[in-house]
Amino acid sequence: MVLRSHRLALGCILLTALMDSIGFGIILPVLPELVMELTGGGLSQAARYGGWLMFVFATMQFFFSPVLGNLSDRFGRRPVLLFSLCMLGVNYLIMGWAPTLGWLFFGRMISGLASSTMSTCNAFIADISPPEERTQNFGLVGAAFGMGFVIGPVIGGFLGELGPRAPFFAAAGFAFGNMLFGLLVLPETLKEEHRRPFDVARANPLGTLKQLRAFPMVFGLLGVMFLYNMGHHVLPATWSFFTMERFGWSEREVGYSLGAVGIMMVLVQGFLIRVVISRTGPRIAVFAGMTFTTVAFIGYAMATQGWMIYAALVPGALGALAGPAINGIASTQVGAGQQGELQGGLASIMSLASILSPPLMTETFGFFAAAAAPLYFPGAPYILAAALTVLSLALFVRATSGLVLQRDLA
Repeated sequence: MVLRSHRLALGCILLTALMDSIGFGIILPVLPELVMELTGGGLSQAARYGGWLMFVFATMQFFFSPVLGNLSDRFGRRPVLLFSLCMLGVNYLIMGWAPTLGWLFFGRMISGLASSTMSTCNAFIADISPPEERTQNFGLVGAAFGMGFVIGPVIGGFLGELGPRAPFFAAAGFAFGNMLFGLLVLPETLKEEHRRPFDVARANPLGTLKQLRAFPMVFGLLGVMFLYNMGHHVLPATWSFFTMERFGWSEREVGYSLGAVGIMMVLVQGFLIRVVISRTGPRIAVFAGMTFTTVAFIGYAMATQGWMIYAALVPGALGALAGPAINGIASTQVGAGQQGELQGGLASIMSLASILSPPLMTETFGFFAAAAAPLYFPGAPYILAAALTVLSLALFVRATSGLVLQRDLA
């Protein structure tokens, strides 16, 4: 009976992750056009505003992810996830209606305040998975998000032909539908005996980090995730702008490329990661994933034709081995009553990277893609991302030296 309940919970979480990522992916191909419509500027200027939109979202997420993570350790995962999905739907409605750029920023503030979908899904997984299965199940959540990026951007590319606002309303429909699904069938996975009191002193980024300092390896992995995400955020921050500027792609072509990313992520995180983890353990999987990510970033930066982008997507997809393996290692270091706090802390660190990285990457792109640039090189932010990934790999090797060739965490 317990096994059956866990399978139901896993299936519900995977479907929730899929629906959430479809909603997010729908808006990516049309965001540049909507920003240009509201500002009256060109693509390079829109890219800079796009970076600041991500900055606002990430700032709110940085402060509120630990709050929601701690609330989920107190009241359970289900109510926190439902609240997050509701606010996500409100965000998309506001962005689709936005008559000014200010309203667009307001919508992203709401989304950032309540955005805990990924971290709460991971807390669900930690609740129902034995340590040896967590990395693989984290990979399944990543695969579900990847499948959403197959479906979402393609839908967004087609809906974008109706205007840049149509995909936002479709995304709102997915978010509210997802919330209704969770309300009807999503089970609670955190047992009463594993819940702990809510403590305001712990429910903030500094308080959470202070608690996690008791776990040296986890604390080191937080630094790894920060640097890794500093580099990785170059993709959502600049992909649409970069491919439009460098290759003249349309919204539909951007959607196709993101769909290809999603397909490969599904294959890597849904299937390949199980084979890799069972044979190498999570530490080697992270090393391989980060190496592939570095190769992909350099490939994007140096591409001179569109087909080269698709060639570089292959090592880029293999880079998806890293994230679930890092999460799997970290989750084995804390108890059941701190999984929400851990995931909130990870989300907060990733949000800090999201605060700093998008403006850095979009400003770099805007500078090197401008007509007056001393050196025209739109791929410059991807070179920067590759350097940050190499730094994160070096820190990972140092932080996890005690896990060399351990396969019992696989």
